[in-house]
Amino acid sequence: MRVIADTLRQLPEVLGSWIAPNLRLFRTNRLPFVWLLALAIGALVATAAIGFRSAIGLLQWPWLGDTSERIITAAANQPWWVIVLAPAFGGLIVGWLLQTYQPKQRAGGVADVIEARALGGRGLPLRAGLRSALITIISLGFGASAGREGPVVHLGATLGTAICQAFSLPDSARRMLLACGVASAVSASFNAPIAGVLFAHEVILGHYAMSAFVPIVLASAVGAIISRLWFGESAAFIIPQYDISSYWELPAFALLGLTCAAVAILFQFALIGTDWAARNITMPLWLRPVIGGLGVGAIAIFFPQVLGVGYEATDMALKHQLPIMTLLALLVAKTAATAITLASRFGGGIFSPSLYLGAMAGGAFGLIAASAFPQMASSHGLYAILGMGGVAAAVLGAPVSTTMIVFELTGGYGLSIALLIVVSIASGLTQAIHGKSYFHWQLGMRGVSLHEGSHTYLRDHVKVRDFMDPPPDQEDERTFDPSNDGPYLYAGSSLKNALKSFDESGEISLPVVESGNATQIIGIARHVRALSHFNTVLIQDSEESHR
Repeated sequence: MRVIADTLRQLPEVLGSWIAPNLRLFRTNRLPFVWLLALAIGALVATAAIGFRSAIGLLQWPWLGDTSERIITAAANQPWWVIVLAPAFGGLIVGWLLQTYQPKQRAGGVADVIEARALGGRGLPLRAGLRSALITIISLGFGASAGREGPVVHLGATLGTAICQAFSLPDSARRMLLACGVASAVSASFNAPIAGVLFAHEVILGHYAMSAFVPIVLASAVGAIISRLWFGESAAFIIPQYDISSYWELPAFALLGLTCAAVAILFQFALIGTDWAARNITMPLWLRPVIGGLGVGAIAIFFPQVLGVGYEATDMALKHQLPIMTLLALLVAKTAATAITLASRFGGGIFSPSLYLGAMAGGAFGLIAASAFPQMASSHGLYAILGMGGVAAAVLGAPVSTTMIVFELTGGYGLSIALLIVVSIASGLTQAIHGKSYFHWQLGMRGVSLHEGSHTYLRDHVKVRDFMDPPPDQEDERTFDPSNDGPYLYAGSSLKNALKSFDESGEISLPVVESGNATQIIGIARHVRALSHFNTVLIQDSEESHR
């Protein structure tokens, strides 16, 4: 009895020593306040996503006479010259905005959000983000062939970042709230709250941490509720009930995965190739979207299905309302139109085009499979759904969240085994060829390497000024002769260059000077301190991703 009594007396102390550090960390990271901000961000971003979508419809009305997404039907009632000139006119406005008001001379997208996360939730100015959203609204409203979801993700992250600036929050909290904006944007755009949570973790944060899970779920749930109150409860695509005819179809699903990989690989090559070609053509910035708009309009004369987001054509493929030759032709036409659109600096993303191409590829594959094995093959509408997931997952580099997006867009949860087979094969083969997603290719073009891990990014972006010691106290010891006094570092040199200089010189410390004035020592960089700083940053990053 005495042992039990002693144990009971010690129990509060034991529990206190166990719980107190967790509560202290909970308060230090200001997680209760972060949760409240997540709710506010979710509501704000969902409202902005509704306004974004509605504004695109309003800009369609003057030239299509319709504010809905039924662009094909509306375009069929317009003369050919309207179809050609509308994207070009929109391109003229976009070009003027890019040249006059946009510092980076392009609209923002998911790649910018990924980079902002690496910068501690910073790097998304509010005014530039709002102008970027306006550019995308004009682009899609006048028929540019791109997606609206990526720009909405950028807008959501920008709004989340703007709210963070009003409060003194640690970087970990800022990254969470940036991801909350992304989750709400995906949830409201696709009516897919689970996919919003997964996309924010998989693509933006790059990890699944319990501390980030709660605020992201809150933001995504609020985004879905507001979106459903406005647009209704139904999924984006209302499709018939499709079932797998036989498990003997599994080899066919594997072949569809190969097909989706080929489509995704060629689509990325088309995007990269047209971007490279556009960068090597000298012309005024304002003229690029005009010429690109004429190109998209010329394609749309024959294939109006390429205009805008393309949900109507995708829906037709899912309901097997398109013949095989149309499906194959639209694969080529949509790839060309989207590549021209993005290379011409129109605003827009690749979510919807990837789903579009996947639906066309899957539908065509299903028709071919049905003709070869009529007693065994499922409906080609089912293959269109699977194709959506395969191509989109491979292009976006987000197999888990893309799988859930397809489930929530179509309500086709019974297709899970087939969809996972297609997504895994398509993602794996695309990774084998390209090595990274389209978003990380965009970052690589800007000199930002995140796909290899945070250590590579930190090594390139931690600067000598971040870890250098103060300069010598004596004034005469601060004078430096770069031609005679040996190796030195600039304050703006990267950690990677600093470690290389230490290795090549064999020195344990090097003087630091400012670029443009190498005669004055402004600090001392020490090899041990550089390594210690790098290790500290890596540990902090690892703790955040596992906490």
